[in-house]
Amino acid sequence: MPNLQETLDLDSYAALGDSFTEGLNDPGIDGRFAGWADRLAGILADGRPPGTFRYANLAVRGRLLDQIAAEQVPEVQRLQPDLVTFCAGGNDILRPGADPDEVAERFEAAVVRLAENAGTVLICTGFDTKDVPLLKHLRGKIATYNGHMRAVADRNGCKVADLWSLRAVQDRRAWSEDRLHLSPEGHQRVALLAARSLGLRTAQDPEGAWPDARVLTPADQRRENIQWAREHLLPWVGRRLRGESSGDHVEPKRPELLPL
Repeated sequence: MPNLQETLDLDSYAALGDSFTEGLNDPGIDGRFAGWADRLAGILADGRPPGTFRYANLAVRGRLLDQIAAEQVPEVQRLQPDLVTFCAGGNDILRPGADPDEVAERFEAAVVRLAENAGTVLICTGFDTKDVPLLKHLRGKIATYNGHMRAVADRNGCKVADLWSLRAVQDRRAWSEDRLHLSPEGHQRVALLAARSLGLRTAQDPEGAWPDARVLTPADQRRENIQWAREHLLPWVGRRLRGESSGDHVEPKRPELLPL
Protein backbone atom coordinates (compact mmCIF):
# COMPACT_ATOMS: atom_id res chain seq x y z
CA MET A 1 0.00 0.00 0.00
CA PRO A 2 1.42 3.45 -0.91
CA ASN A 3 1.99 6.17 1.65
CA LEU A 4 -1.45 7.54 2.47
CA GLN A 5 -2.40 11.19 2.22
CA GLU A 6 -5.46 13.34 2.84
CA THR A 7 -6.17 14.49 -0.72
CA LEU A 8 -5.08 13.63 -4.26
CA ASP A 9 -4.32 15.98 -7.15
CA LEU A 10 -7.21 14.66 -9.24
CA ASP A 11 -10.07 16.72 -10.64
CA SER A 12 -11.74 14.18 -12.95
CA TYR A 13 -12.34 10.44 -13.01
CA ALA A 14 -13.71 8.04 -15.66
CA ALA A 15 -14.65 4.44 -14.80
CA LEU A 16 -14.56 1.73 -17.48
CA GLY A 17 -15.71 -1.87 -17.33
CA ASP A 18 -18.65 -4.24 -17.01
CA SER A 19 -21.32 -4.94 -14.38
CA PHE A 20 -18.77 -4.84 -11.57
CA THR A 21 -17.97 -1.18 -12.30
CA GLU A 22 -21.49 -0.26 -13.38
CA GLY A 23 -22.40 -1.17 -9.81
CA LEU A 24 -25.00 -3.90 -10.14
CA ASN A 25 -26.98 -4.73 -7.00
CA ASP A 26 -26.01 -1.53 -5.19
CA PRO A 27 -29.16 0.63 -5.51
CA GLY A 28 -28.52 4.35 -5.88
CA ILE A 29 -30.73 7.23 -4.82
CA ASP A 30 -31.67 8.04 -8.44
CA GLY A 31 -33.05 4.60 -9.28
CA ARG A 32 -29.86 3.53 -11.07
CA PHE A 33 -27.15 1.33 -9.61
CA ALA A 34 -24.37 3.07 -7.69
CA GLY A 35 -21.46 0.72 -7.01
CA TRP A 36 -17.85 0.98 -5.93
CA ALA A 37 -16.83 3.40 -8.70
CA ASP A 38 -19.57 5.88 -7.76
CA ARG A 39 -18.54 5.47 -4.14
CA LEU A 40 -14.88 6.04 -5.02
CA ALA A 41 -15.83 9.20 -6.91
CA GLY A 42 -17.61 10.42 -3.80
CA ILE A 43 -14.53 9.74 -1.68
CA LEU A 44 -12.32 11.62 -4.16
CA ALA A 45 -14.72 14.58 -4.29
CA ASP A 46 -15.13 14.79 -0.51
CA GLY A 47 -13.82 18.04 0.92
CA ARG A 48 -13.56 19.80 -2.44
CA PRO A 49 -15.62 22.87 -3.40
CA PRO A 50 -18.96 21.77 -4.91
CA GLY A 51 -18.82 21.15 -8.64
CA THR A 52 -15.03 21.05 -8.91
CA PHE A 53 -14.70 17.26 -9.23
CA ARG A 54 -16.07 15.63 -12.39
CA TYR A 55 -16.96 11.97 -12.87
CA ALA A 56 -18.03 9.69 -15.74
CA ASN A 57 -18.99 6.01 -15.62
CA LEU A 58 -18.95 4.27 -19.01
CA ALA A 59 -19.26 0.70 -17.71
CA VAL A 60 -22.03 -1.56 -19.02
CA ARG A 61 -23.04 -4.94 -17.63
CA GLY A 62 -22.11 -8.03 -19.63
CA ARG A 63 -19.41 -6.36 -21.69
CA LEU A 64 -16.46 -8.44 -22.87
CA LEU A 65 -12.94 -7.04 -23.04
CA ASP A 66 -13.02 -6.34 -26.79
CA GLN A 67 -16.35 -4.54 -26.45
CA ILE A 68 -14.95 -2.35 -23.68
CA ALA A 69 -11.85 -1.64 -25.78
CA ALA A 70 -13.99 -0.69 -28.78
CA GLU A 71 -16.74 1.28 -27.02
CA GLN A 72 -15.27 2.77 -23.85
CA VAL A 73 -11.49 3.09 -24.27
CA PRO A 74 -11.73 5.56 -27.21
CA GLU A 75 -13.93 7.82 -25.07
CA VAL A 76 -11.01 8.38 -22.71
CA GLN A 77 -9.12 10.17 -25.49
CA ARG A 78 -12.05 12.56 -25.75
CA LEU A 79 -12.59 13.01 -22.02
CA GLN A 80 -8.92 13.24 -20.97
CA PRO A 81 -9.60 12.44 -17.28
CA ASP A 82 -7.02 12.70 -14.51
CA LEU A 83 -7.91 9.16 -13.38
CA VAL A 84 -9.22 6.07 -15.18
CA THR A 85 -10.19 2.81 -13.50
CA PHE A 86 -10.11 -0.12 -15.91
CA CYS A 87 -11.52 -3.44 -14.70
CA ALA A 88 -12.12 -5.79 -17.62
CA GLY A 89 -11.62 -9.34 -18.83
CA GLY A 90 -13.56 -11.11 -16.10
CA ASN A 91 -16.43 -12.05 -18.42
CA ASP A 92 -13.89 -13.35 -20.94
CA ILE A 93 -12.17 -15.54 -18.33
CA LEU A 94 -15.53 -17.10 -17.40
CA ARG A 95 -16.01 -18.37 -20.95
CA PRO A 96 -15.17 -22.06 -21.58
CA GLY A 97 -11.78 -22.44 -23.21
CA ALA A 98 -10.66 -18.88 -22.51
CA ASP A 99 -6.88 -18.48 -22.44
CA PRO A 100 -5.82 -16.04 -19.68
CA ASP A 101 -2.48 -15.42 -21.44
CA GLU A 102 -4.24 -14.29 -24.62
CA VAL A 103 -6.83 -12.23 -22.74
CA ALA A 104 -4.02 -10.49 -20.87
CA GLU A 105 -2.36 -9.48 -24.14
CA ARG A 106 -5.54 -7.74 -25.25
CA PHE A 107 -5.92 -6.20 -21.81
CA GLU A 108 -2.44 -4.67 -22.02
CA ALA A 109 -3.12 -3.25 -25.48
CA ALA A 110 -6.08 -1.37 -24.00
CA VAL A 111 -4.02 -0.21 -21.00
CA VAL A 112 -1.38 1.26 -23.30
CA ARG A 113 -4.05 3.33 -25.05
CA LEU A 114 -5.50 4.48 -21.73
CA ALA A 115 -2.12 5.49 -20.33
CA GLU A 116 -1.65 7.83 -23.28
CA ASN A 117 -4.80 9.80 -22.42
CA ALA A 118 -5.17 9.68 -18.62
CA GLY A 119 -2.99 10.97 -15.83
CA THR A 120 -3.37 7.83 -13.70
CA VAL A 121 -4.70 4.36 -14.58
CA LEU A 122 -5.88 2.01 -11.84
CA ILE A 123 -6.67 -1.62 -12.63
CA CYS A 124 -8.30 -4.31 -10.49
CA THR A 125 -7.30 -7.93 -10.11
CA GLY A 126 -9.98 -10.60 -10.05
CA PHE A 127 -11.56 -11.90 -6.85
CA ASP A 128 -10.46 -15.15 -5.24
CA THR A 129 -13.30 -17.57 -6.06
CA LYS A 130 -12.26 -20.45 -3.79
CA ASP A 131 -15.59 -20.38 -1.92
CA VAL A 132 -17.87 -19.36 -4.82
CA PRO A 133 -20.15 -22.09 -6.21
CA LEU A 134 -19.72 -22.66 -9.96
CA LEU A 135 -16.70 -20.32 -10.16
CA LYS A 136 -14.29 -22.02 -7.77
CA HIS A 137 -13.03 -24.36 -10.50
CA LEU A 138 -11.86 -21.25 -12.41
CA ARG A 139 -9.59 -20.15 -9.56
CA GLY A 140 -6.40 -21.18 -11.34
CA LYS A 141 -7.29 -19.28 -14.51
CA ILE A 142 -8.17 -16.18 -12.50
CA ALA A 143 -4.89 -16.39 -10.57
CA THR A 144 -2.96 -16.65 -13.84
CA TYR A 145 -4.79 -13.65 -15.25
CA ASN A 146 -4.10 -11.70 -12.07
CA GLY A 147 -0.39 -12.41 -12.38
CA HIS A 148 -0.44 -10.99 -15.89
CA MET A 149 -2.34 -7.90 -14.76
CA ARG A 150 0.20 -7.12 -12.05
CA ALA A 151 2.95 -7.38 -14.68
CA VAL A 152 0.94 -5.12 -17.01
CA ALA A 153 0.65 -2.58 -14.21
CA ASP A 154 4.39 -2.69 -13.56
CA ARG A 155 5.24 -2.21 -17.23
CA ASN A 156 2.82 0.66 -17.73
CA GLY A 157 3.01 2.50 -14.41
CA CYS A 158 -0.54 1.64 -13.28
CA LYS A 159 -1.95 1.49 -9.78
CA VAL A 160 -3.47 -1.84 -8.68
CA ALA A 161 -6.46 -2.55 -6.45
CA ASP A 162 -5.75 -6.13 -5.41
CA LEU A 163 -9.20 -7.68 -4.99
CA TRP A 164 -7.72 -11.19 -4.75
CA SER A 165 -6.14 -10.33 -1.39
CA LEU A 166 -9.16 -8.42 -0.02
CA ARG A 167 -10.19 -10.80 2.73
CA ALA A 168 -13.34 -8.86 3.63
CA VAL A 169 -15.08 -9.96 0.44
CA GLN A 170 -14.69 -13.62 1.41
CA ASP A 171 -17.61 -12.98 3.76
CA ARG A 172 -20.95 -14.00 2.27
CA ARG A 173 -22.41 -10.60 3.22
CA ALA A 174 -20.11 -8.90 0.72
CA TRP A 175 -22.19 -10.47 -2.07
CA SER A 176 -25.75 -9.99 -3.19
CA GLU A 177 -28.32 -12.77 -3.55
CA ASP A 178 -27.07 -13.76 -7.00
CA ARG A 179 -23.55 -14.45 -5.58
CA LEU A 180 -22.06 -12.95 -8.77
CA HIS A 181 -22.29 -9.26 -7.90
CA LEU A 182 -21.33 -7.38 -4.76
CA SER A 183 -23.75 -6.21 -2.09
CA PRO A 184 -23.78 -2.51 -1.15
CA GLU A 185 -21.35 -3.22 1.70
CA GLY A 186 -19.15 -5.21 -0.66
CA HIS A 187 -19.05 -2.28 -3.08
CA GLN A 188 -18.08 0.00 -0.19
CA ARG A 189 -15.18 -2.27 0.77
CA VAL A 190 -13.88 -2.22 -2.82
CA ALA A 191 -14.22 1.58 -3.02
CA LEU A 192 -12.14 1.93 0.13
CA LEU A 193 -9.51 -0.46 -1.23
CA ALA A 194 -9.35 1.49 -4.51
CA ALA A 195 -8.97 4.79 -2.65
CA ARG A 196 -6.12 3.40 -0.55
CA SER A 197 -4.50 1.87 -3.65
CA LEU A 198 -4.37 5.41 -5.05
CA GLY A 199 -2.68 6.60 -1.85
CA LEU A 200 -5.68 8.26 -0.21
CA ARG A 201 -6.24 8.06 3.51
CA THR A 202 -9.71 6.75 4.43
CA ALA A 203 -11.45 6.83 7.79
CA GLN A 204 -12.84 3.32 7.24
CA ASP A 205 -10.71 0.22 6.76
CA PRO A 206 -11.65 -1.99 3.78
CA GLU A 207 -10.67 -4.98 5.93
CA GLY A 208 -12.71 -3.84 8.92
CA ALA A 209 -14.37 -6.61 10.91
CA TRP A 210 -17.90 -7.71 10.04
CA PRO A 211 -20.54 -7.89 12.79
CA ASP A 212 -21.25 -11.33 14.21
CA ALA A 213 -23.49 -13.31 11.87
CA ARG A 214 -25.96 -16.12 12.38
CA VAL A 215 -24.32 -19.50 11.78
CA LEU A 216 -26.21 -21.54 9.18
CA THR A 217 -26.75 -25.25 9.66
CA PRO A 218 -25.81 -27.60 6.80
CA ALA A 219 -29.53 -27.97 6.06
CA ASP A 220 -29.94 -24.19 5.85
CA GLN A 221 -26.98 -23.97 3.50
CA ARG A 222 -28.43 -26.67 1.22
CA ARG A 223 -31.77 -24.85 1.07
CA GLU A 224 -30.05 -21.57 0.22
CA ASN A 225 -27.97 -23.24 -2.48
CA ILE A 226 -31.03 -24.82 -4.09
CA GLN A 227 -32.91 -21.53 -4.06
CA TRP A 228 -29.89 -19.69 -5.50
CA ALA A 229 -29.51 -22.22 -8.30
CA ARG A 230 -33.20 -21.96 -9.20
CA GLU A 231 -33.47 -18.16 -9.08
CA HIS A 232 -30.03 -17.05 -10.29
CA LEU A 233 -27.76 -19.80 -11.61
CA LEU A 234 -30.09 -21.47 -14.10
CA PRO A 235 -31.26 -18.17 -15.69
CA TRP A 236 -27.63 -17.01 -15.95
CA VAL A 237 -26.54 -20.24 -17.64
CA GLY A 238 -29.54 -20.06 -19.96
CA ARG A 239 -28.62 -16.57 -21.14
CA ARG A 240 -25.05 -17.67 -21.81
CA LEU A 241 -26.20 -20.70 -23.83
CA ARG A 242 -28.48 -18.47 -25.91
CA GLY A 243 -25.64 -16.00 -26.51
CA GLU A 244 -27.54 -13.24 -24.74
CA SER A 245 -26.10 -10.54 -22.49
CA SER A 246 -27.72 -8.68 -19.63
CA GLY A 247 -26.18 -5.56 -21.17
CA ASP A 248 -28.00 -5.80 -24.49
CA HIS A 249 -29.61 -2.40 -25.17
CA VAL A 250 -28.09 -0.89 -21.99
CA GLU A 251 -26.35 2.48 -22.30
CA PRO A 252 -23.66 3.88 -19.97
CA LYS A 253 -25.26 5.53 -16.96
CA ARG A 254 -22.92 8.55 -16.89
CA PRO A 255 -21.16 8.95 -20.27
CA GLU A 256 -19.83 12.49 -19.68
CA LEU A 257 -17.53 14.00 -17.08
CA LEU A 258 -20.11 15.82 -14.97
CA PRO A 259 -19.66 17.55 -11.61
CA LEU A 260 -20.65 15.58 -8.54
